[in-house]
Amino acid sequence: MDKARAKAFAGTMIGVMNGGALALMCSIGHRTGLFDSMAGMDPSTSQQIADAAGLDERYVREWLAAMASGRIVDYDADAETFVLPVEHQTLVTRAGGPLNIASALQNMALLAQVEDDVVEAFHTGAGVPYSRFPKFGAIMAEESAARYDKALISEIIPNIPDAVEKLTAGATLADVGCGQGHALLLMAKEYPNSTFTGMDFSAEAVTHANERAKELGLDNAHFVERDAAQIGEIDAYDFITTFDAIHDQAYPHQVLEGIHAALKHDGHYLCVEPKAESNLADNMDDPVAPYVYTMSTMHCMSVSIAGGGEGLGTAWGTQLAMQYLADAGFTGITTHEVRSDRTNTHFVANKN
Repeated sequence: MDKARAKAFAGTMIGVMNGGALALMCSIGHRTGLFDSMAGMDPSTSQQIADAAGLDERYVREWLAAMASGRIVDYDADAETFVLPVEHQTLVTRAGGPLNIASALQNMALLAQVEDDVVEAFHTGAGVPYSRFPKFGAIMAEESAARYDKALISEIIPNIPDAVEKLTAGATLADVGCGQGHALLLMAKEYPNSTFTGMDFSAEAVTHANERAKELGLDNAHFVERDAAQIGEIDAYDFITTFDAIHDQAYPHQVLEGIHAALKHDGHYLCVEPKAESNLADNMDDPVAPYVYTMSTMHCMSVSIAGGGEGLGTAWGTQLAMQYLADAGFTGITTHEVRSDRTNTHFVANKN
């Protein structure tokens, strides 16, 4: 046995254990607003930080101990004060927008809640349905807002041929798998002459989206409860979008074929999917590959299987996505990288 390798692996596993623990603590720091409070503070005691955040000091003190020993916040042992370094703030505060990793770490607690279900699925081959992830929609909505508030109108829409001009003049756009509708509402506000339709299988998400549209006074946006595999419209839309909505479908081929059919003859499709290659060997050096494959095992692949599907998985990758799009009849498929959406690949495809 290679003792040096064994020792190094022990260090790796300790890092895994500590990383998992810190992921939960970072999620708490995000949800309680502790990171946001600390971003505006000089070195402070646990009591001062607790007061600023409006939280209980004893819990804040223990959380700070985890953050300090994990080197996420700096600790002055003599003064017994803590500070969030300016170099760290973008990655753990809401001000960081799409770069806020602490927000994404909420998924770790969410996934842990279904570990028993997934363990059982390893034995049976069954999936874990969406209903077992009651907070998933809210977390995705938060991440979507952080990403698309900054980039959707200025960076993403201009990548779609003729989109800015047509949407400004008046066009039709559908967002399939829209969730709570944040992206669609951003577009509806920016392009008041156009008509926007959001589709999602979740009645709760559709209700929330319609209520939000009413609150914003956007009568050019409406949302309907509909399975992505059963769009059932022909030549209806100038543009269709999906945001991280294909890889976890039970029947992705059917969804893409339905999107192709629903587009007008000169229509365009924006398909935003997690950035990955289709072969594991090509993802080995991707620093977030373990996270991507974990999300897939615990959620994306599993919910697809639960719906009777193939279990495509989060890391289905660029090559397979291009193939699926072509199989559905799309042409002129191009890929784009968006600076404010670094975890996704943006595919733009034409109906003809």
